Amino acid sequence: MSNSSTFLLSFQRFIKQYLSLGSLLLLMVVIALIWANSPWHHSYHALWETEIAIVIGDFEINEDLHHWINDFLMAYFFFMVGLEIKREVIDGQLSTVKQAVLPVAAAIGGMLLPALLYLAVNYNTPGSSGWGIPMATDIAFAIGLLAFVGKAVSSSAKTFLTALATADDLGAILIIAFFLTTNVDTGNLLAAAVYFAIMLVSNIIGIRNTWFYFVVGVFGLWVALLLSGVHATLAGVLVAFCIPGRSKIPEQVYINRIRKRITNFEESHFREGPLVNKRQLSIAQNVIKDSKASVTPLQRLEENVKPFVYFFVLPLFALCNAGLTIGENFFDLLLHPISLGVILGLVVGKLLGIGVISRLLVRLGAGQLPPNTTWSDIGGLGLMAGIGFTMSIFIAELALEDQQQLQIAKIGILVGSCISGFLGILWLKLKKST
Repeated sequence: MSNSSTFLLSFQRFIKQYLSLGSLLLLMVVIALIWANSPWHHSYHALWETEIAIVIGDFEINEDLHHWINDFLMAYFFFMVGLEIKREVIDGQLSTVKQAVLPVAAAIGGMLLPALLYLAVNYNTPGSSGWGIPMATDIAFAIGLLAFVGKAVSSSAKTFLTALATADDLGAILIIAFFLTTNVDTGNLLAAAVYFAIMLVSNIIGIRNTWFYFVVGVFGLWVALLLSGVHATLAGVLVAFCIPGRSKIPEQVYINRIRKRITNFEESHFREGPLVNKRQLSIAQNVIKDSKASVTPLQRLEENVKPFVYFFVLPLFALCNAGLTIGENFFDLLLHPISLGVILGLVVGKLLGIGVISRLLVRLGAGQLPPNTTWSDIGGLGLMAGIGFTMSIFIAELALEDQQQLQIAKIGILVGSCISGFLGILWLKLKKST
């Protein structure tokens, strides 16, 4: 099978996976909103306030369920994001300057302008610390909703949005690391640096056992970051960057070995029967061993962790964080500067930031549009990138300590994401009809 055919099959599976995830996340949002505004709303809030403690001798971590989801389970999400970023840098849409320049620059434009618009509305107010909220893109929702426009958008345009959202995720990670971290404990931060260095060195010297990275990453790096005051979810990204991205045996060596083993397997066939003989069993086991060695731990982990993140972590996060109480003052809160800043950032900031920077780079000859992609496509994708949901809520939880401000920001996130998604689908649908 050719490389292009393999890529298209992989991308089709990718789109189907995100479509089902987008539908599931949307369902969780609806359930959370109904539950939080029903006669049983007390049970909704009581569930997430349930205290869960881990005690080992004198060591104790005691947090409510809401914090365990946001601090621990979301580390798996950031671990997956880190793996995706590393894969794209090694051998993907971000692997060369020519490929990376347009989506990365567009992502930067799509982060800076939303932040500036938010600050313009919230200048010198208590809510100004939420400037990072409209900078994020929820790749699951954005890619999933593209299915509603069918073939109106080419696969290369969808790939552009994926690369842009990946660069956007990296930007969100940097915001969390450098701007949303306070009261750092130097001793625990140094301990975290030691654990990170251990994993880096282990990668360099050839340790490929993924359980080793899991143990050091969770019981070493994650705990140290949690105790240091730096948001513990960053441990997921740091561990991902340490996972080996090289296969144990080169592709051609693997092909030659498998061909030889298949020949030996056929030659070892002595009689008909349901069971293979000992010689064939040994050959088959070696084929499994060689096949495992031919795949990088990076790719193997990414495939293994995706179902857990997509269909457990993210839906649970949505159910836990999307339960807004919609009262009589809903429209007053909607017109609050925090909410307006988020909506303007997601809808207008993303569209103009991505569109203007992309146009400028292409005009200057520093970048080029993906194949079969028009400027109208870029406009529609810019709107789809305004679906901030998961990452925007996550940043809001860190940036806004006041619960009233947080609720207002979530209203802006939900409304802004819905407007961006609706306008993006309408834009691309109308483009197709013309």
